Amino acid sequence: MAPCGLLAPQRRQLFGFRLPHAVAMSAYVTDTIAAISTPLGEGALGIVRLSGPDAIRVAGELFHPSSGSHLSQLAARTLHLGRIVEPSTGDVVDTCTALVYRAPRSYTGEDMVELTCHGGAVLLRRVLSLLVAQGARLAEPGEFTKRAFLNGKMDLSQAEAVIDAIRAQTPEALKVAAAQLAGRLSETLRPIRSVLLEMLAAIEASIDFPDDVDEPSREWLASQIADAMAQIDEMLATADVGRVYREGVAVVLVGRPNVGKSSLLNALLRDVRAIVTAVPGTTRDVIEEAMNLKGLPIRLLDTAGLRPAMDPVEVIGVERTRASLRDADLVVMVMDRSDPLSPADKAVWREANKPHVVVAANKSDLTHAWSLQELRDYLHLPSTVRVVETCAKTQQGVPELEDAMFATILGDGGRAVSAGHMPMLSNVRHRTALEAAKSSLKEALNTLEEGMPFDLLAIDLRAAAEALSRVTGESVSAEVVDAIFSRFCVGK
Repeated sequence: MAPCGLLAPQRRQLFGFRLPHAVAMSAYVTDTIAAISTPLGEGALGIVRLSGPDAIRVAGELFHPSSGSHLSQLAARTLHLGRIVEPSTGDVVDTCTALVYRAPRSYTGEDMVELTCHGGAVLLRRVLSLLVAQGARLAEPGEFTKRAFLNGKMDLSQAEAVIDAIRAQTPEALKVAAAQLAGRLSETLRPIRSVLLEMLAAIEASIDFPDDVDEPSREWLASQIADAMAQIDEMLATADVGRVYREGVAVVLVGRPNVGKSSLLNALLRDVRAIVTAVPGTTRDVIEEAMNLKGLPIRLLDTAGLRPAMDPVEVIGVERTRASLRDADLVVMVMDRSDPLSPADKAVWREANKPHVVVAANKSDLTHAWSLQELRDYLHLPSTVRVVETCAKTQQGVPELEDAMFATILGDGGRAVSAGHMPMLSNVRHRTALEAAKSSLKEALNTLEEGMPFDLLAIDLRAAAEALSRVTGESVSAEVVDAIFSRFCVGK
């Protein structure tokens, strides 16, 4: 078991809150770990990395620099050419390069070695097995980044941003993750927490030394608390948008058979992904494709037409359409502009009428059977529902449909991702912590307004500060830490 001193002091104690003993003592074992850090499969290069007190020794048993020196003698943070040699046979496994990092100037804060080999899966597994034979242990998911957190190289919100950056599906989603990885969320929270701790210190000093320290002004305390709540509210206002960029949204195209759903799917994707025919009911199953909608990661689903079905296969397709509707973040109801309005359209609208819906008046290149106002009156569409004229065949109206989809998904809280804006909350854990902090600050204001003793106010302020500390990991349980890093890939 590693001595507690190996956990950086700034991680163990910050602003008076200590990491739980369980985290400090059981979550960090100072053995040497190894893992393949690039995706398995055929590639030009693949990286095997080690971290821990014996990383240089273990790698040095296999890696023989072309210079003739031992790995332990090589300059840190420089690349060296050499060969991987199997110790028991002397067989050359690969010609590769080695990069040595010495503690604490490494990603994990420990000694590290990265071996960049040729990128075959069999070769990389062979190198990894040889490292394990020399005393390394296979790394658990996220263990490298977990050690970086526990060694004070990054806070917990930055560590979570690592996996968000890896999984980002659009450049804008990557911007959200990059801002958090750079510490902008922590930088925004730190002044708020400092103010809370300043108030707490003033209150506790007046309680402990009543003869020497005056009680802080209740008006000053109320003003500071209100300011902190306003800043937290501003951050919470970004949570829905941040979640969309991080997790993406499901957009479902629904409508009667033969209204052009599959054609519209192809038009939105700028590619032919779905079969299109004049035969109603061509689409029998849900077709799902990924789409980048102005930076939003989208799962675009084309579905079977909604109508009473007798064919067993079509019945299953309609059931899957309804299942997709239940899980949809946005519904695009597609209608045939050349076909007269009918009760069947009302039946579709009853199922498509969700909190977020856009209507596409498709086939607008043909003779119009109804006007947009007639459509609104017939279906009793709320004024908030956007209706867009489209022609999937010619791409007419498709950009306008994308604008309507984007605006409907983000709503009034939508804004472009920009390095100049406040960082977005994209993580449910962060949002929950900020909501808890806000709730405690509300209690603090009530305590002040009711003229209750400062002892109770101190309890509320301390709870708010501790809630904020959960975002960055100054106050967090071992179970939470383990759950976060278990979602990482092995090797990161």
